[in-house]
Amino acid sequence: MSGSLGNALDTLVRRFNESQSEVRVIGEHKGSYEDTLIAALAAQRAGNGPHIAQVYEVGTAQMMATKGAYRPLWQVAAEQQVALEAKLFLPAVPGFFADGSGRLLALPFNLSTPILFYNKDAFRKAKLDPDKPPATWYEMPKAMGELVDAGYECVYTTVWPSWVHLENMSTWHNQDFATKDNGIGGPDAKLIFNTHLMVRHISFLVSWARSGYFTYSGRRLEGEKRFAEGECAMLTASSASSADLRRLARFDFGVAQLPYYDDIKGAPHHALIGGGGLWVMAGKKPAEYRGAAKFLAWLMRPEIQAEWHQRTGYVPVTQAAYEYTRKQGFYAAHPEQEIAIRQLLQAPSKESRGIRLGNFANVRAIIEEELEQAWNGAVPPKLALDRAAERGNELLRKFERETQGGAEPAAPARAPRGKAKK
Repeated sequence: MSGSLGNALDTLVRRFNESQSEVRVIGEHKGSYEDTLIAALAAQRAGNGPHIAQVYEVGTAQMMATKGAYRPLWQVAAEQQVALEAKLFLPAVPGFFADGSGRLLALPFNLSTPILFYNKDAFRKAKLDPDKPPATWYEMPKAMGELVDAGYECVYTTVWPSWVHLENMSTWHNQDFATKDNGIGGPDAKLIFNTHLMVRHISFLVSWARSGYFTYSGRRLEGEKRFAEGECAMLTASSASSADLRRLARFDFGVAQLPYYDDIKGAPHHALIGGGGLWVMAGKKPAEYRGAAKFLAWLMRPEIQAEWHQRTGYVPVTQAAYEYTRKQGFYAAHPEQEIAIRQLLQAPSKESRGIRLGNFANVRAIIEEELEQAWNGAVPPKLALDRAAERGNELLRKFERETQGGAEPAAPARAPRGKAKK
């Protein structure tokens, strides 16, 4: 992690080291999420892997399929007699990092969900109510049109298009992104996100791009930078973007729930978590596992989780930390910080436990590539989604063959450098 988030993590590591003398934690920055996963597994194969690796949610299936790479968290916690059971966490959190029996394989740590950021000063200039951002996608065009008339050339942009506009939009409307409970039920899952609703949604974005309402900024965090500089008036991004936006933005901005389609029964349903878990790696000495368990248990203390949540915008992953923050009066003073949590409080259905697919980093790259073809008008939205599903399913079948044959799954493709944020 880098930037404000990296500084917040470094502070926690330093405080833990100062709080006791038995264990010393050394944090090492390895670059992007993909770089970190590749480096951790390569070091593990060489016999000198880290004790703990931070792996983004996209890498969960990769970690589970890499034989002997990690030690299940539930096992480490039981041996060291520390309380790190799934029941301690918010409803949406543990399922994605758990096995079929509900036992945690990794510790959920830096988790967020996409929300809407908007420039209140821009809204005022456009004669829009700064306290009433669009709640649905149907309300977006009116606001965007007023912002265009007020002189804004970029009125809406996004980060992580696949994560926000396909993965989350599917679960936000209680629809499957893939079969087999979005892959959690087994490696033979198939991508089925090319639904009528998703074709409609991407078609809206394409039409908005043509009319100057939607501006595509890139596959990662490019849109956040443009929003922070005041260039774009609205942004869908990770709730963890709050930390850097508070530091960088020189204008009054607001936070709102992710827009939804109010003609879909049951919507909004449940957003997805994104971000990373902490995996304990295999092959360590008993004393080292004691140290790892002690550090992870310390990170889950209510006051530590509450501080992490309040400083970064990540959601508090435990029930106790959420209640601790509420009792401090933090949400009364900062109601926007509770928006992301509310998107995750409903008991998750099979559609919203998470997406656990093999080769998912590479599948995402395919989705982004096909979406870019739609944004620029090269192919119709339906064809872009159909091709993304077809090409992605080829990668899933490759992953399935590799894991069934006992071979180690291929490493994710290296993507352009970017801050770890989701």
